[in-house]
Amino acid sequence: MKDITKKDSQNKKCLKLPFISLPEGWFCTEAAGPGPFVTKATFKNPEGRTILWTSRHHRKHHFRLDISQGSTWWAPYAIGWWIGILFAIGAIFFALGSFSGYSHVVGSIADGITYFTGSIFFTTAAFLQYMETANAPQNMGFNGDKLRFLTWEPRRIGWWSVVVQLVGTLFFNLSTFAAIWQYLLVNQIDRLVWTPDVYGSICFLIASYLAWAEVSHAFWSLKPKSLPWWIAIFNLVGSVAFGVSAVAAYIIPSTGLPQNAILMNMGTLVGAICFFTGAVLLLPERTLSEIGNPNK
Repeated sequence: MKDITKKDSQNKKCLKLPFISLPEGWFCTEAAGPGPFVTKATFKNPEGRTILWTSRHHRKHHFRLDISQGSTWWAPYAIGWWIGILFAIGAIFFALGSFSGYSHVVGSIADGITYFTGSIFFTTAAFLQYMETANAPQNMGFNGDKLRFLTWEPRRIGWWSVVVQLVGTLFFNLSTFAAIWQYLLVNQIDRLVWTPDVYGSICFLIASYLAWAEVSHAFWSLKPKSLPWWIAIFNLVGSVAFGVSAVAAYIIPSTGLPQNAILMNMGTLVGAICFFTGAVLLLPERTLSEIGNPNK
């Protein structure tokens, strides 16, 4: 193995690649990505073969934490499969809780428990997603021996995306748990329920945009033929919807009611549907064997 040096690079961004070493004889010919991040690079090996690398594919297809890759729709021994399934289940709970009819039937406490349960599924999935990313190979073609739980990798946009999303799910845990309790004063609701809800929504919005920039290899793109791009778009739209819901959920002190209950529930429902769709699409993405066209 050898370190990437300026001599190896025909593009300055090659020096910013978020891993340490390349196999002997490999060199980077081109690299690109939004801002300071590298999300796509091209390598050549000693035989002259060109190898395309993208950061999302790299962190989601190393299979280090998988006992078995399984199939597209059934792979209980694969961490990537569980990430998609758990995010989808969490989204179902949020969608269910957003229906006013459901709340009227089961009561406000049960409705709050529904949201809290969904947030636990979100957090579990987000933690597994962080573990998947944190344990992506730091050297091309080498997974390493030690399992990593805590990493600091600010040069990787994918790392930032999953960390910020994990923090966002923790805020939702706090918000939905506090919402279960009855007889809270208006200022307590705003402080214990609404504030962490807003912070969680902001985190989701930032994380989703970073994930979109990662697959776009730029700050903006239109790539309808790319499955990862669609996943990122659904998550981004879902995050916007959750943000709208959070703003509409602000409790007006004079009335003790949400600013806009209809918009609050609709935002949650739309966001949950988008997150569910993105989560389901993670399953076929997991079994993609190739990165695809460099322009995708």
